[in-house]
Amino acid sequence: MALIVLMEDDAATRMLVASVLKKEGHEVLAAEDGVQGMALVETRRPDLVVSDVQMPQLNGFQMLAALRQNTAIAGTPVILLTSLQERAHMRIGMTTGADDYITKPFRPSELREAVSAQLNRRQMRASLEALAVDAAVQAALEEQRHQLAKLYEQRLAAELSERWPSGDTSQGDERFDSATVMFVDIPQYAGVAEKLTPDELTELVKRFYGNANDSAHLFGARHMQFIGEGLLAVFTDDTNTRTVNHGLRAARSALGLVETSFGIGKYLASTYPDRALPPFGVNIALHTGPVALTLLSDPLHGGAQKLPVGDAVSVAILLQRQAVTLGWPVAASVSVLRSITGAVRTGRRALVELPGRSQPLDAAELVELAV
Repeated sequence: MALIVLMEDDAATRMLVASVLKKEGHEVLAAEDGVQGMALVETRRPDLVVSDVQMPQLNGFQMLAALRQNTAIAGTPVILLTSLQERAHMRIGMTTGADDYITKPFRPSELREAVSAQLNRRQMRASLEALAVDAAVQAALEEQRHQLAKLYEQRLAAELSERWPSGDTSQGDERFDSATVMFVDIPQYAGVAEKLTPDELTELVKRFYGNANDSAHLFGARHMQFIGEGLLAVFTDDTNTRTVNHGLRAARSALGLVETSFGIGKYLASTYPDRALPPFGVNIALHTGPVALTLLSDPLHGGAQKLPVGDAVSVAILLQRQAVTLGWPVAASVSVLRSITGAVRTGRRALVELPGRSQPLDAAELVELAV
């Protein structure tokens, strides 16, 4: 429990107070006057002082004043014991810094309550001080984190600046005045993924996108890149494919992927007949226009990758989303169809509104090859 210093010159009162406090489990150090008591307070640093007012050599008020002037023990709570006749003088004690007083004669319960109140107050004060210190430490740590983060960002920016290639930043880029962009996505992917285990979904993804990758390669895609669950492929003319233009090769690849999706759908239906999977299918968009394959370098970690950019890329992605709404497995813009007239058959045709674009896009449903 608590360590309490008791200062009382009357032996009977000293014995009574000590007995009551010891029964509460406290350790009590008793002194017969204020001088002895102050010596105990200075050496033992108690949790509480209980002191009589009228004592030889150093009375309670003098002891209290000396205690409050000593910074090492100034925060020690003090309860003064005073007789009924001295009650008028208690204003002196309270203004000098006493925390409470008890008038003699007192009941043991009064003493217990007064002592308990002061000890609880001391504990609460200590807890609040600890919280304040903890809050200050946390604030200091947070400020340190901010400073370290700022320093890290500055160093990172400096390192990136030093490593960033100088000179012609377009070195390594490829530009094509005319290329066909194909964007493939699985509209019901989320619904299928919800009902398959990770291993089953992995098998599905490998089956479909393995075929998609093979198909794009087979028809001479210059670049392929996954965007989420979608696959973006860029077809261009080069020396190996000049006999068949990039638009027709992209169309053949798209129609081949539609056939592949039918096969995947049958596989899912036969393998997981009790899963109630949503219909598996793809929606594909084709659009022709200028495309750049921009080389993106990582100056910090090294390495590089190419990123297809240009209006044709954006249009193909937006058109694919509208193809889902229209219910067209393959949607081709007029710019693609013009390059493959007579080689393919088309179905429905529409002016398709593309989000964020001022003009609708003339597009048609690509149904099959003509030959």
